[in-house]
Amino acid sequence: MASVNRVILVGRLGKDPEVRSTPSGSNVAKFTIATDERYTDRNGERQERTEWHNIVAWGKLAEICGQYLKKGKLVYIDGSIRTDSWDDKESGQKKYRTEIIANNMQMLDRRGDDEGGGGSYGGGGGSSYGSSSRGGGRGSSAPPMDDDDEVPF
Repeated sequence: MASVNRVILVGRLGKDPEVRSTPSGSNVAKFTIATDERYTDRNGERQERTEWHNIVAWGKLAEICGQYLKKGKLVYIDGSIRTDSWDDKESGQKKYRTEIIANNMQMLDRRGDDEGGGGSYGGGGGSSYGSSSRGGGRGSSAPPMDDDDEVPF
């Protein structure tokens, strides 16, 4: 049976993306986005929980993220999940880090909000830009959204 590793997130950037180049010349952008969950607890009180997600974009998508994304911007991310592990040199304990490898990104803020919005970009795992050797899968585009539509939640 085939398996699926696909993540779709809509959230706000926690800080500006950090863009670097690998020794081989590939660009990589790292940033975090926050998603919120609102629910009613057993006592009938409204609760809100924020989850932070580590995002990694490669190649042309990394360049675009570094150029257009800013702290606080609303963004759609489509990608896959990856967890890396290593042994901490000081404590000897095994450490883990879970990241979302972005294949597609769409800015959801309305046009005219600071530096625009509404653009859709693919990259990462072998999509139309094809500049990445990381990730896997085809870079399908994000669902189309009109600039005048509200965020779908």
